[in-house]
Amino acid sequence: MTGPRSPNRTYDRFSISGTDLGIMWDNGAQGEDRQVLMAFGDTFGDCSLPDQQWRHNVLMRTTDADLSDGIDVPDPVPGDPRAGSPVLPSAPDISRELVGSLALDGVEITVIPTAGIAVDGVQYVNFMSVRSWGDHGEWWTNASMIATSTDNGETWQLDPATARINLPLDVPTVQQLSTGNENFQQHAYVRHEGYVYDFGTPQGRFGAAFVSRVPETALLDLAAYEYWSGDGWVSGDAAVATPVVPPAVGEMSVQFLGGEFVMLYGNEANGTIEMRTSVRPEGPWSEARVLVTHRRIGGLYAPFIHPWSTDTDLYFTASQWGDYNVILLRTTLS
Repeated sequence: MTGPRSPNRTYDRFSISGTDLGIMWDNGAQGEDRQVLMAFGDTFGDCSLPDQQWRHNVLMRTTDADLSDGIDVPDPVPGDPRAGSPVLPSAPDISRELVGSLALDGVEITVIPTAGIAVDGVQYVNFMSVRSWGDHGEWWTNASMIATSTDNGETWQLDPATARINLPLDVPTVQQLSTGNENFQQHAYVRHEGYVYDFGTPQGRFGAAFVSRVPETALLDLAAYEYWSGDGWVSGDAAVATPVVPPAVGEMSVQFLGGEFVMLYGNEANGTIEMRTSVRPEGPWSEARVLVTHRRIGGLYAPFIHPWSTDTDLYFTASQWGDYNVILLRTTLS
């Protein structure tokens, strides 16, 4: 999907030589305006330049519904909220950053998207603020926080009231409801029966998965969230959340397909991309089914389900560490 050798020629058209993630969601529009939006993490362009054209996050858009030959992304057009990627008039071939970062190791080295969803014409993306990197699959976060866009991803506004702090401190004007926010530093969103179900994992790739839910009209109100305790839904207390999937759950995505919920994630401990299914978001979730192993495709992580998948054609992106780019894969629920 991305990289100089990809069919999308992202280096020539978007100044993207390397990037990862490729989080996808339906923008919720109708007719010709319906698109899939794709958010990417740390992105690099011309690596001969001092800053390597580093952007902490970028966005692409597509209307391509025939995924059998890949995902086609149209050209970027400055100021066009339906074009292939947000760009500036002064740099029409450089996908611009969505949300900035201090870029200081030990303080805030980057800000990375982990989940996206659309509700009533508003785009929501949850970002994690990364304080520093550790060994492979390990990092430390300051917080996760939601940003919104009302122009189809062209511009974004972070909402400080949605911050889930992962530090032993208090932040003025930011409501910290309880401990337990450390388990919702990375997210996966899915809409169902009037709720947005918000799956969470801790920083890094070695924690368990937890789940909360919120009325889809109250996504920015942390006090409106309910958490699955193992016995039922408990309002407003993230500390009661119990794991619904055991470790090690890396970056994950969840969709409702074929009458059941489908979860994909990377298992860093085993070097696998795994799938689980359940008839309810809180589970019980099936045993893990291995889709891809590191022996087949090395360095693979972060599987994100394409929202226009079906039970017979489940498409998902994944990132490959070797060339630091995003590829498209296909499987079926059977």
